[in-house]
Amino acid sequence: MSQRLRVQLIHGLEGSPTGAKAQYLARHFELLAPAMDTSDFEGAIRTQAAALAVFCPDVLVGSSFGGAVALALVQRGSWRGPTLLLAPAHGHFGLESSVPAGVTLRIVHGTRDDVCPIEHSRALALSPSVELVEVDDDHRLSSLLAGDALAGWVRGLGERGIRG
Repeated sequence: MSQRLRVQLIHGLEGSPTGAKAQYLARHFELLAPAMDTSDFEGAIRTQAAALAVFCPDVLVGSSFGGAVALALVQRGSWRGPTLLLAPAHGHFGLESSVPAGVTLRIVHGTRDDVCPIEHSRALALSPSVELVEVDDDHRLSSLLAGDALAGWVRGLGERGIRG
């Protein structure tokens, strides 16, 4: 591919548009990481939906709280493209463990996560188009920023979306 993939990051409660994950993704992709009020879940969904409509990313990445926002966008039909959830907090926001047919979704979750139970991601991964990758890490998934795995997962999702 000659063009850089366009990636929209929805950060977590402790993350930010300029945090470590955003900096990592910006080195590899054309990145948009909209600021949002993380104390307002519905407002965060509206903020991210508006950004999706303008930016038109190839891949949506949601981390923790942002993973819950991303899943809500997918479940509500605001986003149908390739999605990567990093230790998603969807269980904390009462979202169903389901993904609409035809949405390609990958979850990366640390086996030592003591903030968002990995069981919630395992339940979500029962949906046919969801792949779960379990890694030896905690909730922050810091190990993903040390190598190329995160960029590879995003790139793989983007290529799937472009081809299919």
